[in-house]
Amino acid sequence: MAKPVRSKSTVHIARGCTPEAEHEGRKALAVDPKIRTANLNRLRRIEGQVRGLQRMVAEGRYCADIMVQLSAVNEALRIVGRELLRNHLRHCATAAIKSSPERAEAMYDELIELFSRYSR
Repeated sequence: MAKPVRSKSTVHIARGCTPEAEHEGRKALAVDPKIRTANLNRLRRIEGQVRGLQRMVAEGRYCADIMVQLSAVNEALRIVGRELLRNHLRHCATAAIKSSPERAEAMYDELIELFSRYSR
């Protein structure tokens, strides 16, 4: 197996993605349909909340009220992020780590970068 290239665009195969996805963009190995549906529903609700925020700003609503709604949107996004991270660890990361030392090392690097970005 070829040694993975270390860069911001680490080779897809090193990241636990399906090999056939290399040419089409990265794809998750597995996502429970119930989780996917729940995430899509959450994202649709968030989309509606953001439109509501736009209206509030356009109407010149009280800043504190807007901030409360912003907080709700941020928490909803964090929930989606946690579910996506859980799935990534359960499927993509586990497969990469079990497959080979090279892919495991690339996955460790990816996870460190993800945790760093996600914790901002």
